Amino acid sequence: MSATRVTHLGSRGLRIEVDGVSEAIALADWLRRADVVRAEEVIPGARSVILDGVTDPAAAVSALRTWGASLAAGNDTQAGPLVEVPVTYDGTDLADVARRWDVSIPGVVEVMSRVELVSAFCGFAPGFAYLSGLPEHLAVPRLDTPRPRIPAGSVALADAWCGIYPTASPGGWRIIGRTSLTLWDDRADPPALLAPGTRVRLVAT
Repeated sequence: MSATRVTHLGSRGLRIEVDGVSEAIALADWLRRADVVRAEEVIPGARSVILDGVTDPAAAVSALRTWGASLAAGNDTQAGPLVEVPVTYDGTDLADVARRWDVSIPGVVEVMSRVELVSAFCGFAPGFAYLSGLPEHLAVPRLDTPRPRIPAGSVALADAWCGIYPTASPGGWRIIGRTSLTLWDDRADPPALLAPGTRVRLVAT
């Protein structure tokens, strides 16, 4: 895999398209660590990474070709920090998710406790991390009609993503539990507890 699908965004921005979320996480991590591309911001997405404030876009495009060699050599990522999130599994949609997965409610808790998730990118609301790591066969659809208010701290699923609502807001994800952790603090550095690259384990309480 090499980062060859590059689009210029204005005079100082680049969008690099990759095959999927794992590649986007790896590329963003490499760009933050490797002293090959000078950019003010590295913003990963589900299948792309956006660079903003690129000092020399032409040099950046050339340097991005070396990422493929780094990936092939197995030097593309470093393990991010681990955050353990205490979760009480009593969500409105927990039984529905159990039915869709064809397991018991304790079975859902077991699956979620066993998997290590990774914050792929943040969006939707400050501190809302899109957590990847669930197998595709466990993907669940969003609600047909979003709820007008989902409580802060709600742990929810949509497609193969897991997310935790940092504040109360409308939303269409399926709620399986809740946590009391503060996910966004504008006085902290970084303000998002689950910044991109963070490893996440959900610990049943």
